[in-house]
Amino acid sequence: MSQATRHYDELLARHYSWMNGLTVNEKIDEQKLLLAEAGLDDGPKDIAVDLGCGPGYQSFALARLGYKTVIAVDTSNALLAELEAARAGEPIRAVLADLRNFPTLVESGSVNAVICMGDTLTHLDERSDVTKLYRDAYAALAPGGRFVLTFRDLSHEREGLDRFLPVRADERRIMTCFLEYEADHVVVNDLIYVRDGEGWTFEKSRYRKLRLAPAEQAAELERIGFTVDCDRQAGGLHMISARKP
Repeated sequence: MSQATRHYDELLARHYSWMNGLTVNEKIDEQKLLLAEAGLDDGPKDIAVDLGCGPGYQSFALARLGYKTVIAVDTSNALLAELEAARAGEPIRAVLADLRNFPTLVESGSVNAVICMGDTLTHLDERSDVTKLYRDAYAALAPGGRFVLTFRDLSHEREGLDRFLPVRADERRIMTCFLEYEADHVVVNDLIYVRDGEGWTFEKSRYRKLRLAPAEQAAELERIGFTVDCDRQAGGLHMISARKP
């Protein structure tokens, strides 16, 4: 089990939807607009793959953009259960699997869109895993298909108290994190206080994220053969949309 999978299973999955601070439909609408801006509202819409789908915000967005089959892949049983509970007949197939194994779920050259959103990409163990994922996405896509990524740019090191980041707080939960920098990774320490009756309980866990520089990722995609036509900030994340010629 990877550090990221363990972190979600032991802590983050049960707080994930709360962390986003939006209703499910608000989040789906937000992601639908973002994916349309990334070029996923054009061209054939037979099959899309959502890698690291979580509770399905992007999967539902893809379905509502018109994709006939959406394969939603995640390692969290709890988050996939949230997706299934909300699915209500949408053409989404939830799969419990490591995203690195997604080529076993599709035929080569058959997919119209592959997405890896949120900060999922940085959860991979090594940079070689990222390169392999790019190559696998290229092989899975049909000509003209799109690969869309978002990830947090952790390439620039925060210092001192800037390493401590508030996430969200309300009357029942308070979440913050602090970052520890390594050469190729950042250790994310998540700290959550949860009101329990009149008192508070404290939950904590940590995991490592890759430090990925946007310019390097765009260049790697182009080396593999993609045409990068969207490379910009999207909220607190960086978004790259690349097309297979």
